[in-house]
Amino acid sequence: MNIDTVVDKEYVGLSFRALASSPVSALRGISAKDAKALAQAFNVHSVRDLANMDFVKWAQAITTLADLEQSTPAEQAKETLLDDGLEMTFPASDPVSVDAGITRIEVPPEMVDAKHDHQHSNSAKNLKGKDKTPA
Repeated sequence: MNIDTVVDKEYVGLSFRALASSPVSALRGISAKDAKALAQAFNVHSVRDLANMDFVKWAQAITTLADLEQSTPAEQAKETLLDDGLEMTFPASDPVSVDAGITRIEVPPEMVDAKHDHQHSNSAKNLKGKDKTPA
């Protein structure tokens, strides 16, 4: 792991133990002024102090669990209502209705073979009472 991308230049190459004991200003993006503010506000002086802050741990736990949280019943109901509304408005664009296994009926069973009828419409008129397939 290349930890050197997240620390300032003067801390590049140090061990993890040394980095944990380093001031928070060793982290790239935290200035000396920011480090002083953290020290005054939260008594944080080292990278380890920052990592062990209860507020940081709570924030990490909340965001980790938020990514895994399931929808509430109210959110699920809203989503269902929205899906149902869209399906009624645009049924052909809804993937569920497209993939529902319903296929187009190519030739209704009560109709004759129309393969030649559309090409020979005049001969179809002359076939009244005769065999329906043109010669």
